Amino acid sequence: MVTCYLKYVIDPYQVSVFEEYAKMWIPLVNKFGGHHHGYFLPHEGANNIAYALFSFPSLAEYEDYRKKILVDVDCQLAFSLAEQTKCIISYERSFLRPVFE
Repeated sequence: MVTCYLKYVIDPYQVSVFEEYAKMWIPLVNKFGGHHHGYFLPHEGANNIAYALFSFPSLAEYEDYRKKILVDVDCQLAFSLAEQTKCIISYERSFLRPVFE
């Protein structure tokens, strides 16, 4: 299993727009075989940092997901929302290997 960890720098005046974007992606990741663990939005502390975590059974399946989202209509709507509103300033993507009991 591989977990994708995303750290976003977001426009603090558009947290509600970013939340809309986040709610679009959760079912899309699940639709393509992943398991979304949620988005984590600013609450206390920094007002422009958000996180997301989602897992795929393997890096190969994650790479398949990346290809599929480029042609999926619903994914394109999510990409467009972020692009048009500029609610995301930047992001960092890392891959982690979870350890369970």
